[in-house]
Amino acid sequence: MHNSCKIINTLKSSPGYVSGEAISRELNISRAGIWKHIKELRQEGYTIEARPRRGYNLVAVPDKLYPAEIQFGLRTACLGRRIVHVEQADSTQQLALRLCLEGAQEGTLVCAESQTSGKGRLGRVWASPGGQGIYMSLILRPSMPLTNLAPVTLLSAVAMCEAVRSMTDLKVQIKWPNDLLLNKKKIAGILTELQAEMDHVKFVIVGMGLNVNTPARYLPEQATSLKQESKTKWSRLDLMKAILERYEHWYDNFKSQGAAPVLRRWRKYSSTTGKQVTLSDQYGRVEGEAIDIDEWGGLIIRTATGVVVKRMSGDIVAEALIKT
Repeated sequence: MHNSCKIINTLKSSPGYVSGEAISRELNISRAGIWKHIKELRQEGYTIEARPRRGYNLVAVPDKLYPAEIQFGLRTACLGRRIVHVEQADSTQQLALRLCLEGAQEGTLVCAESQTSGKGRLGRVWASPGGQGIYMSLILRPSMPLTNLAPVTLLSAVAMCEAVRSMTDLKVQIKWPNDLLLNKKKIAGILTELQAEMDHVKFVIVGMGLNVNTPARYLPEQATSLKQESKTKWSRLDLMKAILERYEHWYDNFKSQGAAPVLRRWRKYSSTTGKQVTLSDQYGRVEGEAIDIDEWGGLIIRTATGVVVKRMSGDIVAEALIKT
């Protein structure tokens, strides 16, 4: 671990002031070296007080997704144990792809403070203003057949939905397959990409974008942010940790128990099932009641004529309550 990270962790673990002598002794760093790292940390946005004969006191941390901040207190065994953080990326998906091709390990997290070409589903662009949202990609290397991977998309939505609900108490819902809605407006999107040979999965990259404190001026009309809906500013760091922890829980559960538990939880948060929907895909449009999802996460729709159809992909362009 970098010495600056060690100093921050020492200050966090000790309430009040910590003497330079104690830090020097614990981390085997000279007093001059400590002062050099303190200056670097201040330049990164940390507020650290220094007083003669008392030492150093950490007052505030910057609103940045620094690896050391994410990993401090993080309760995961795999996800987020290696983190690549950049100020700006074309997209975290593109950066993660490059890392995958170089052999990046499972659980690697790629996050950026902003993106110039953030990727959404179906070729859309994801608005990514600096320091306002969470823009992240997770690298997974599951040892399972390609045919079993379809529910990972829904798993990702469940994990993010539960993380946001646990941290904010906001009643976030999932629009099939994996958009997160708050008050019927989109707050998060998920993009799953993979590379496979025959039936061997080489890697999966799960990209997630969450509008945390994003101002309305950056968002399309149908989108919103947690701050816009709650009038409260939220900690991106706390949300990031919660996402990683819930994701690891459901990913481990999926690998050990299959898709059924994930799909049951997805149904609990669904805004789509039981609604009159219009779905658009490469085959055209389908209208009818979304009655359920199948064992792979495909949407089952019953049309007005009683015909039941299933779609594994597509875009829900309209949802409405069924008139009774």
